[in-house]
Amino acid sequence: MSSMELHPMKEIKIIVEGEHLHFVTDILDRIQASGYTIFSNISGKGHHGFHEGHLMFNDTSSLQMILTVVPEEKLDPILSALKPFLERHSGGVFVLDVSVLRRDHFAPKGS
Repeated sequence: MSSMELHPMKEIKIIVEGEHLHFVTDILDRIQASGYTIFSNISGKGHHGFHEGHLMFNDTSSLQMILTVVPEEKLDPILSALKPFLERHSGGVFVLDVSVLRRDHFAPKGS
């Protein structure tokens, strides 16, 4: 086993229709997530049936997944901001416990 120290964090995966992508990224920016990754044109089957990942007219008509890793104290503010949106729109949120090697890339100094 390696002697490198790992730091606990929360990974959040958010799946929304492309037209709502900026709503989600604005929340993450406002709460000061250190960054996020966007996966475009997601395919899969869920509550609303199968969704094809290819572009129909533009990227607003396809599903997008936004992945971010944050310290635990940022989890509740992000989920609280997303909950009312997800009560009106389709989408999903998945939260996982993860560990990171370089804590300073995900959390402000001193936290």
